[in-house]
Amino acid sequence: AAVAQLGQKDGFFGNSALKIPLPPSLQKAEKAMRMLGMGKQADELVLSMNRAAEAAVPEAKTLLVDAVNEMTLEDAKGILTGGDDSVTQYFKRTTSEPLTEKFLPIVRQATEQVDLAQKYNRYAKQGAKLGLIDKKDASLEGYVTQKALDGLFLMIAEEERAIRQNPLGQASSLLQKVFGALK
Repeated sequence: AAVAQLGQKDGFFGNSALKIPLPPSLQKAEKAMRMLGMGKQADELVLSMNRAAEAAVPEAKTLLVDAVNEMTLEDAKGILTGGDDSVTQYFKRTTSEPLTEKFLPIVRQATEQVDLAQKYNRYAKQGAKLGLIDKKDASLEGYVTQKALDGLFLMIAEEERAIRQNPLGQASSLLQKVFGALK
């Protein structure tokens, strides 16, 4: 459900809770850009960042399904007896690295279409060397990829919370059997 919701037009851009803003290091410059008549470029960059995340998220489905298929009995026990976000934590632990590898080229391709992305990367790398910008924000592609992952895991956590609150009303028959056993 999280992949379907986020992997469509406005999955990120149209959701105020998940919309990816300019990186904090660029938000200060955004005001100046707008005053200098560059608001359109800033808007295009924000839109392209969100569209890049929306394009990347569908790649998660296969990896998430693979993580379920590769789940051990120990993993399943941990999910059943773990906290309210144990499924989300399992997916983070088992899929974050491969999701990053899948998302990054898609995000890179989408953000390369905006000239500002290359300029940002050039300045941000210099800023990171000088300690002015956090290294994780020194690449626009890396920033957007991380925000896409954050949004995906946030949506998975919301789905998990809804299932745990009402296991019989939320899920397929398999999930009903698993979570119904907890009542």
